[in-house]
Amino acid sequence: MKSPAWIPVLAAAGIGLVGACTPQPSPNTFSRDETMRAVPVEFGTVESARAVEIRPGQTRLGAITGGVLGGIGGAHIGRSTAANVAGAVAGTVAGGAIGSAVQGSTRTQGVEITVHLDSGSTIAVVQPGDVRDFRRGDRVRVTGTEENVRITR
Repeated sequence: MKSPAWIPVLAAAGIGLVGACTPQPSPNTFSRDETMRAVPVEFGTVESARAVEIRPGQTRLGAITGGVLGGIGGAHIGRSTAANVAGAVAGTVAGGAIGSAVQGSTRTQGVEITVHLDSGSTIAVVQPGDVRDFRRGDRVRVTGTEENVRITR
């Protein structure tokens, strides 16, 4: 029995919806893993701030998810085993490309902030936000460690 041809389209739409539901990070939001722990706090003065674009990491999750959904949808297109296999391969390739495109399109506006710490050292931190949130001379609070630093006013 031939399945509807709209199954791959539905799979691609599902990938898009999953990407749209991803919460947007900010310096004021914390994951559950970041709560209930002590982190170092330093204070300093903003030296400069510039707008940057934060791209998603290279997790390959979008391509894998798209490939699986495309393969499932494509496997039900043909009337014979050979057609189903060809449909699955084509669906996997198309779904992987769509999944990569969806994941790659979720870029976040960010800011790189250079801070001269009261301790005498200077650091630069990239975080989600708007360059207009920080100006040269602003007093800021720097919290966290090298792996997870936040700058707030």
